[in-house]
Parts: sequence; structure tokens; C-alpha cells
Amino acid sequence: MSSQALQRLLFASTRTQPRVLARFSSSRASNIVGLSRQSSAAKYSTATPATTSTTPSNGVGTGNGNGGTGNGNGNGATGNGNGGSSPLPDAIGTDGSTDWSRSYSGLSTQPFPGEIIEVLLAPIDPMDVEMKPDGLLYLPEIKYRRILNKAFGPGGWGLAPRSETNVGPKIVSREYALVCLGRLVAVARGEQEYFDPSGIATATEGCKSNALMRCCKDLGVASELWDPRFIREFKAQHCVEVYVEHLPTKKKRKLWRRKDQGKFGYPYQE
Repeated sequence: MSSQALQRLLFASTRTQPRVLARFSSSRASNIVGLSRQSSAAKYSTATPATTSTTPSNGVGTGNGNGGTGNGNGNGATGNGNGGSSPLPDAIGTDGSTDWSRSYSGLSTQPFPGEIIEVLLAPIDPMDVEMKPDGLLYLPEIKYRRILNKAFGPGGWGLAPRSETNVGPKIVSREYALVCLGRLVAVARGEQEYFDPSGIATATEGCKSNALMRCCKDLGVASELWDPRFIREFKAQHCVEVYVEHLPTKKKRKLWRRKDQGKFGYPYQE
């Protein structure tokens, strides 16, 4: 073989050998990546066996099978595996009594007796309804207390604080729970404005009364006062909107009052 033929053969071998190596390396790398992915998938695709959780006797755990949270005995708050419902959990204080700042004991367990329902849902007396100058109808808080006393008896109901008193720059608020005959009925946050730090104590009492009014809505007490149709009919029958003059500033405006209330006094003049 001549020297020129030998050079051409060597040159051809140097051009084809990298291609073969490249194809081999690419194929091998692909196989390695595929095996790595299969290994990772097998590592993270293990099935999790079904378990039944247990807790101490006073703990909060899960019920049997598909049940919800429970009292630690497997009788979940949402049932025993069939999705049924049971009473909401109670919260016991350090002295062994119900801690109404956290408890939901008795909520929606059953309706009150018929004679109590009749008192709570009785139509309001038009003579008990008051009106603010801006046209807002309301029932004085003492009326709510009288209705509750008539329905449950004095001592048969109460307001339990569920939060600390929040004192802002101009308003006081606090959350209360209405408890009737040992059962939680409603939870609401009351609020009351104040204009001087010396009036915070009075505003705190007004905050409690406001929470009572809001809780009583869940019992249906004076529910007409949130009914737009009743409000329109009551205003047309028992109220009047009049022009008044604010004597110090001589400004005129419209204000609402009951027809049997009498004319506005100082600083207004009709």
C-alpha cells in the first residue's frame, strides 16, 4: 500500500470513529437516564396503607373509617365512618365546669320547647319600637332582656365573654356568647363608640348590650326590624320625616321621628 493510500485510510478512520462514539455515548446516556427515572418513580409511588388514628380519652382524634374528628373514643364529631353528625365538642375549664369562652356545647342539638318558641317569635309591639333621627328602627336593649326573661326565666340565660375587650381610639368591641338553659345559642361581637377615655366603662356596657341584640337575631327575636318591607310599612304608618333647623348653625335638614313622639327640641326646631 502506498503512503498516500495509507494517509487516506487513517484520515477516514479519524472522521468516522467520533460519530460511532457519539452515537454510543448518546444511547448509553439515554438508557441511564431512563433507569434513573424508573428508580425515582418506584421510590415515591409506594401506596400509603389506611390507618385508624387513636388518641387519649380526652383528646381530639379521628373516628372509625371515614368519620370526622371526635372525642378520642373513635366516635367522631362527624360520625363513626358513615358521615353522620353528632353534637359539637364541649370545652371544660379547670374547675370542671363548661368553659363558655371556647365551648360550643348544645349548639343546634334540638329546638326549644313550643312555649319558649312562641315567646321568642312573638310579633313585636309597635309601641316598643323606637326610631333614631336618621330613620333607623330599633328595639331598646331592655326589651330584649325582658323577652329572654319571659322565655327562659331570670337566670335561665346569660352572656359569656369569648374574647378580651378590644379598646380602640374611638370604639370598644368584645365577642360574647348567648347561653340559654345551658346551651350555646349564638355568638356575636358587640361594639360601642366613645368620645372620651372617661366613657370607656359605659361604652363597655353598651358593647355588651349590642352583642345581646345581635345574638337575639339567631333566636328570631324582633326579626321584623331587619325586614325591609316591615320597615317601610312601619315608617308609613307610625313615623314622619320633617324639616328641622339646627339653631346654632342655622342649617336645615330632614330628620325622622315617631308621630306620637312630639316635635324636636333644642338644638333643633321644626
